[in-house]
Amino acid sequence: MTDQGQRHTTPAIALLAFACGVAVGNVYFPQAIGPLVASGLGVSPAAAATVVTATQFGYAAGIFLFVPLGDRLRPRRLLVTLLMLTGLGLLAASTAPGLVPLVAASALVGATTVIAPLAGPLAAGLVPAERRGVVGGTLLSGALAGMLLSRTFAGTLGDWLGWRAPYVAAAALSLTVAALLARTLPALPPATSQTYPALLAAPLRLLRTEPELRRSCLYQAMVFAGFSAVWTGVALLLTGPVYGMSARAAGLLALVNAVTMLCTPVAGRLVDRRGADRVTLVCFVMVAVSAVVLAFGGLGGVPGLSALVVGTLLLDIGMQSGMVANQVRIYDLGGDVRSRLNTAYMTCVYLGGTAGSWLGAGAYGRFGWTGVCALVAAFTAVALARHLIPRPRPLPAPASSRRAGWSAS
Repeated sequence: MTDQGQRHTTPAIALLAFACGVAVGNVYFPQAIGPLVASGLGVSPAAAATVVTATQFGYAAGIFLFVPLGDRLRPRRLLVTLLMLTGLGLLAASTAPGLVPLVAASALVGATTVIAPLAGPLAAGLVPAERRGVVGGTLLSGALAGMLLSRTFAGTLGDWLGWRAPYVAAAALSLTVAALLARTLPALPPATSQTYPALLAAPLRLLRTEPELRRSCLYQAMVFAGFSAVWTGVALLLTGPVYGMSARAAGLLALVNAVTMLCTPVAGRLVDRRGADRVTLVCFVMVAVSAVVLAFGGLGGVPGLSALVVGTLLLDIGMQSGMVANQVRIYDLGGDVRSRLNTAYMTCVYLGGTAGSWLGAGAYGRFGWTGVCALVAAFTAVALARHLIPRPRPLPAPASSRRAGWSAS
């Protein structure tokens, strides 16, 4: 690529990274304001947690339904349309008169804010092969920043102006990014002319035929379920009788965890040197240890807060490093179907996150913070047990037959 071409693509990549952060933040900021929603709408904290569950379920559905369209429709038009729908959904959520309309609007927001899974393939097509690793890391950093910083922003703004204010601010951000993308992104043609039903069927077919894909999906779904359970429950713990803090406290805890963004490049280098399976095993051990450390968070006071900081750091590092290892594993299955592999993978991961949020809220309601930590340990035990089962080494299939099978999908 010429210097002039690079100058044209750099602003587009930077804007896509920012868009990833804004879009991913829409999924995670409701975790910090759950107690504010409960008091504002006059419902129980467990009932208010269904907002988080609905958003994550919508995100999983959106990955399955909309991400395959990235190969079928013009990318700029698709991204702008989805962000506009996200903005409208967030405005609807900000005016919801009760829990049911808020849950419905949250599901719509989750389904349409799937910008990050769409931005990766688009960005890869804008740069030469030797820059795709750097660009991928840039987009991932944007997404992680949105995941972590959105909770701080929402908790602080919610404490100041009420739970509806973060939804209004997120809507303004989403609509602004949509306008910027419409002006900045190039009008690229679609990558394929396959029908929509064929695009939807491909991830399901790959799940059925690729055992390594199924294994990676199970691993990350279990870890992400534990991650979601903790971040749903920690807002309830910090604002409950043990600590008596404001919603801002959960956001500040997430801000401390922003340092875990530095671990992603390290995890990638370790996967290259040691292999995805070894890094995955270390991640499982890290998440299991985090469950034990987090259990001491129920003590309250300085010891409890210290345990929450250390435990969530371990959990976040384990989750993010596991994401890197599992994606490397599935991307090795074939370069011509990576977007469809990623659709299957990310759908399963966020279905796991949805289940984790729902079960975490229920566990907290019945058993308190200890129940949430036990749930994380149980999820990790399932993944670790599957990882330790001996796997037969399959005979390598001819490359031509594998490509032919994927092309049919």
